Amino acid sequence: MRDQDVFTQVGVAGAGFMGSGIAESTARAGIPVVLYEPEEAALTRSRDRIDASLHKAVAGGKLAAGEAQDLLDRIAWSTDLRALDGSDVVIEAIVEDVTLKGKVFREIDAWLSPESLLASNTSSIPIAQLASWTQHRERVLGLHFFSPVPVMKLVEVVVGIETGADAVLRGQAFAEAIGKVPIRTKDRAGFIVNMLLIPYLMAAVRMYEEGFASREDIDTGMKLGAAHPMGPLTLCDFIGLDVLYAVCDSLYEEFKRPEYAPPPLLKRMVVSGHFGRKSGRGFYDYAGAPAQARA
Repeated sequence: MRDQDVFTQVGVAGAGFMGSGIAESTARAGIPVVLYEPEEAALTRSRDRIDASLHKAVAGGKLAAGEAQDLLDRIAWSTDLRALDGSDVVIEAIVEDVTLKGKVFREIDAWLSPESLLASNTSSIPIAQLASWTQHRERVLGLHFFSPVPVMKLVEVVVGIETGADAVLRGQAFAEAIGKVPIRTKDRAGFIVNMLLIPYLMAAVRMYEEGFASREDIDTGMKLGAAHPMGPLTLCDFIGLDVLYAVCDSLYEEFKRPEYAPPPLLKRMVVSGHFGRKSGRGFYDYAGAPAQARA
């Protein structure tokens, strides 16, 4: 490994489900992490979320109690964005709002060392658009993790139009350093996984919307007939219907192909606050289920 591929600190902007998962995975690899959220309440939820994940790992024999405590000690939580200064990699993992993300990128770029990577975990916003808010566009790239981050091995390394070759190599090295498998993709809506996955999921939503089959039979058909570990409507709920709607909008805006358009039912569920597991109701009901997050 090159000296520049040694990661001594990682910063994560956004301590929600995905940001907390990225922080946990990084700390599991022995790398110190600083996790940022502007509100203390969000940081408390992040601590609780990671603590619960580690308790589950200890109970399942996947982690020793001492190792879990060491992992927690490697994570710092802060309401000050400047606490991320000094990080070799800063990963933005806030809500899928380009204006909010852009402002965060502009602020971080102003003081983060030019040698440090500035990445986004976005699943739908062009990396080139985020890089346009910065003065060091060559170090901006996408590092798209999958939910739940501590379990899922894949990271999409998204190469923007101005992303430098060294930034790509370092992004891949970081993913490997925390035990993930990186795959490289051009910067276009959906990247690799969502571009293939979204038409499949939306076909299932349309099938259910039209009364062609029950939600249970649609899911059972794909689990037993195609050996999928999870049916498409269950997977929609797991990812988050609001997130899927945003990804569909992004794909349809870029390609104008009907298979990417969100079905009317999906829009009505989202505006009604039925986001899936994280809200307690989606295609299925999840009374008391733990919150989940996005693709």
